[in-house]
This record gives sequence, structure tokens and C-alpha cells, in this order.
Amino acid sequence: MGSTIAGYSLHEMIGEGGTSTVYKGEHPAHGPVAVKVLREKLRQDRTAVARFVREAQFGARVVHPNVVKTLEIGEVDGLHFLTIEWALGELLEKYVKRMAPLPKDEVAAIITQIGDAVQAAHAEGIIHRDLKPDNVMYDPVARQVKLLDFGIAITTDTTADERLTRAGFFVGTLMYVAPEALSGELVGPAADQYSLATIAYQLLTGVLPYAAKNQREMFALLLKEPPTPLNKAKAGLTFAPGVEAVVMKGLAKNPKDRYPDVLTFARELAAALAAPEPTEAPGLFGKVRKLFG
Repeated sequence: MGSTIAGYSLHEMIGEGGTSTVYKGEHPAHGPVAVKVLREKLRQDRTAVARFVREAQFGARVVHPNVVKTLEIGEVDGLHFLTIEWALGELLEKYVKRMAPLPKDEVAAIITQIGDAVQAAHAEGIIHRDLKPDNVMYDPVARQVKLLDFGIAITTDTTADERLTRAGFFVGTLMYVAPEALSGELVGPAADQYSLATIAYQLLTGVLPYAAKNQREMFALLLKEPPTPLNKAKAGLTFAPGVEAVVMKGLAKNPKDRYPDVLTFARELAAALAAPEPTEAPGLFGKVRKLFG
């Protein structure tokens, strides 16, 4: 491309959304980076600018090996930008579509790392609110995870007056959002746990806990119906009762019925996935048990 912003050379556009454009860039001191630039048409939109700056500030606050490092937040001639480290691998979304269901040990590694990253955000008083495979970079060779995008995150002490989302409208991605978020009310850290449990379900089965024909149906299912049990997600896939119990607890509709925190969920799932499979009793007793069990 040949463009430069604040000493960052922009090489190619790698992503574009409604509010910003992302480029792969280079910096003399930082090396390869990702540069996110607020779209020109939104420069005068105070809400859009506030969201963009907030995303950058939240990302800078959460310093953790499994969170992409924020390098710089700035403005040049009215153009708002932020730069982050260049993470190796690909979006987890693409990897899941190609490879799921994933091996149990790989699922445990991915969920534990995301859980660690989210717990670090919660420790800073930040709720991500948009956990999904499309916001996670994954290097399958190193099995390394990097959490992205604090664009719609909030702090745990955010008041209704300080919100940048109108009441009555939920934020997040419907397939991964916690039921309590659908009213547009403020959510707590347990909402991130629900989203992580949805990701775990998808990694293990290749499908989501709810199947709907459209968003309206999905909205109704999330509010009123229980998710499909893990062992009924896909024909031919079976999981130990302990694994199913952990995932379904993370997907509980009532936040109070989930685990105390997101890291506890991640660790419980990893332990359940690592537990030895129950062995079938040998001989005649085993055959009888199979008939009546």
C-alpha cells in the first residue's frame, strides 16, 4: 500500500468492519504489527470514537500472555488508530470450521488459555461480552491462543448512564451471547463464562448448543429452551458424564447456576477431559449391564 501512520508502514488490508479497517503493518521497533484504524466516515461520530478509544484502553489494561498486546493508541490528523502485536496462526473460527470436532486435549488447551485470558480481564474489572472463535487467534502448531477485540467490553462498575448501548438492545454475537444479555441490561462476568462454554461445546462437537432457522427463532430458544445436551449434539459422538456436566453447567440459563468464575469452569472442563474413560465391566456381568443400563 505504501501508506504510513505515526511511523507504522501499512502493507496490506487484512480485515474490514463497520467501524474500522485492519492492516498488517511494520514498525522499526515493534516489527510486524496489526494496525486498526477507525473509518474516516466515523471521525465525527462521538459514540464511535468513544467505543474505539475504549477498546484500545481496555486492551492496554489487560496484560496477559493469552491476550494480544496493545502497543500504541493514537490520533494523527483526526485519524484514530491502535496498534497491537502481530499474532501467529489464524482465527479460531476458521480452524474450527475446518477441523472440529477437535481432540479432547486440544480443546482443554484452548479453553484453558481463553479462560486464563478472560480471568485476567475480569481481574481488571473488564467484561469482554463478545467471546467467540472469531475473536481468538490460534496457532495450532504451538497450540497458542491470543484473545482479541475489546470493542464492546464494559467495566464491572459501568452504570446505565455510562453505557454506549441503548437499553433494549443486546450487544455481542447472538450464537454465543448469554441469555441474560438479551434484554440489553448490564451483564456480569458470568456472561463471559456462558460464551466460553458455548465455544467449548462447538470445539467438542463441531455444532452449537442451539439450532435455529433464523435470528428470531434463536432469540426465542436462548430465552426459553434448554440447550441440546452435549451427548445429543451430534450422532456418533459420546462424552463422559463429567464432561457433559461441566459444559452444561457453564451453559446454565441462570448466571447463579454457573461456576463461580470463568477460570473455574475452564479448569473443571480440562480435568474432566483428562479423566480416564470409564471401562466396561468384563464378561457376563458387563453384557447384562449393557442390556439394562
